[in-house]
Amino acid sequence: MLTTLVALLAAATIAVPLTRKAGFGSVLGYLLAGIVIGPAGLRLVTDVEQIASVSSLGVVMLLFLIGLELRPKRLWVMRRAVFGLGAAQVAVTAAALAALAHLTGIGWAGATVLGAGLAMSSTAIVLPMLAERELLTGPAGRDGFAVLLFQDLAFIPLVALVPLLASHGAMANHLPWLEVAKGVAAIAVILIGGRFLMRPLFHAIGGAKTPEVFTATALLIVAGTAFIAETAGLSPSLGAFMAGVLLSESEYRHELQADIAPFEGLLLGFFFISVGMAADMHLALVHPGLLAAATGALLAAKAGVAFVLGKAARQDNANAVRFALALPQASEFSFVLFGAAVAAGALAADRAALAILVSAASMIATPILFAGSEKWLIPRLLRSTPAAFDTIADEHNPVIVCGFGRVGQIVGRVLRMHNIPFTALERDSGQVDVVRRFGSKVYFGDPTRADMLRSAGAEEAKLLVVAQDNMEEVLRTVEVAKRAFPHLKILARARNRNHAHLLIDRGVDGFVRDTFHSSLRLAELSLSALGVTDDAAARAVALFRDHDERQLMAAHAIYRDEQQLIQTTQQATDELASLFEDDKS
Repeated sequence: MLTTLVALLAAATIAVPLTRKAGFGSVLGYLLAGIVIGPAGLRLVTDVEQIASVSSLGVVMLLFLIGLELRPKRLWVMRRAVFGLGAAQVAVTAAALAALAHLTGIGWAGATVLGAGLAMSSTAIVLPMLAERELLTGPAGRDGFAVLLFQDLAFIPLVALVPLLASHGAMANHLPWLEVAKGVAAIAVILIGGRFLMRPLFHAIGGAKTPEVFTATALLIVAGTAFIAETAGLSPSLGAFMAGVLLSESEYRHELQADIAPFEGLLLGFFFISVGMAADMHLALVHPGLLAAATGALLAAKAGVAFVLGKAARQDNANAVRFALALPQASEFSFVLFGAAVAAGALAADRAALAILVSAASMIATPILFAGSEKWLIPRLLRSTPAAFDTIADEHNPVIVCGFGRVGQIVGRVLRMHNIPFTALERDSGQVDVVRRFGSKVYFGDPTRADMLRSAGAEEAKLLVVAQDNMEEVLRTVEVAKRAFPHLKILARARNRNHAHLLIDRGVDGFVRDTFHSSLRLAELSLSALGVTDDAAARAVALFRDHDERQLMAAHAIYRDEQQLIQTTQQATDELASLFEDDKS
């Protein structure tokens, strides 16, 4: 067992940094590592089933963490995307793939199983892949998550109804509806038990005061709910997901995330290694053309359907492509469904073996396709696709706020308190929809375009507040405004010291570093909590603030010279220490 563990950890340590550095993400590294050390490669690990059974807990924990983030109110807000877009993706994709399978000579029963199984997409691949590129909060990420959530829900009846597709029909001694009833009962047990037992359980063990017991309890909840769901014939990850949702509004949510995340990351990586090890490379070598054609057909069909549905959901071309290329792979649940179909007689074993190999190949191909599109296709689409921005009519407000996220909204609320009218521009359509639902007026537009600023009233405005999150967009907005509207006073949001220097280069009238003032306030509270008097704490923070701001401005002249900047920073640190000593005396 120790040899197996060393091989798994070594393979992950070598492969994952290489694929991430190449821009393909971590999932591809895990998959390739599994192929190399598995039965088809160096044979360092041969007991694939044992590794897969343990590492599948990574998928379970991933769904639990997703549940912790997905509060019931947010789930209700997403209901249209989940049950509208999600249902359409599963139904249309399954029908298209089943038709393709039938055209190759597979009977309708087997073709239906293949269509339904391959219509699923891998939550464990899609979410980390989008998260690595910070796309989860965008239109493609939100819609992708909604589809994946519906797929998890749809997997329950699919597995239960597989016996109906068996060649011998519904067996007299097997009632699929009994399986459905067991599933409903398991869901009820998890929901009711979670509602009334989980919080009292954490209270009973003293919350997070005993870290090892708290961690054990958290793992027990994840494994226990997964076990209940699996015993009833459901997806184990669905049980863990429901447990996460039930705990999403508890006071222990953050401690649970911190305790589960390390286990989830490692086991999820092992899961993908096991997928790579399970790939039947002998079959791939015997029928390479068939494997390539089947995998290509799967990727093309799923991506094509997803692109059409993405456009129907009013995504722009770039986000529709992201949505389409995030979902074309098969799912970890596909393996389970094919196994159940073979056991029930609805799918031949050789067909299932090929389908499993195609599923694994699609999992390997997806990170490559997605990374390639992000590098070469998406930038071109973003440049060439004209966005359907809002038309702004007769806005002559004295202030324009560019970017209406967490920073821009606070600026807007304070301006509104003083009855100062402003025009807010935000280029993230999803953010615009959310803000509008809460009653704020904001226009969907790109502040980096001079015509958009002009239509927002920049020629008559007095102040431009640049509060966008992306550093490059902040710089472009400032450059455009300086060039087209030189009379405007510009205040900008700086993400860090280097960004502040770049803003100084562009002549802004003022800037605020993202976390500077909140960090100072936190430092002041920390000193007070440690017994320092309020006056002394405030004086120390003020001393640091004034010194740091002077140092920032002084370093502007040399910020491009790294060696000199390091030397100056060290001198400034020594100077600050001397100032504190003088202040004490």
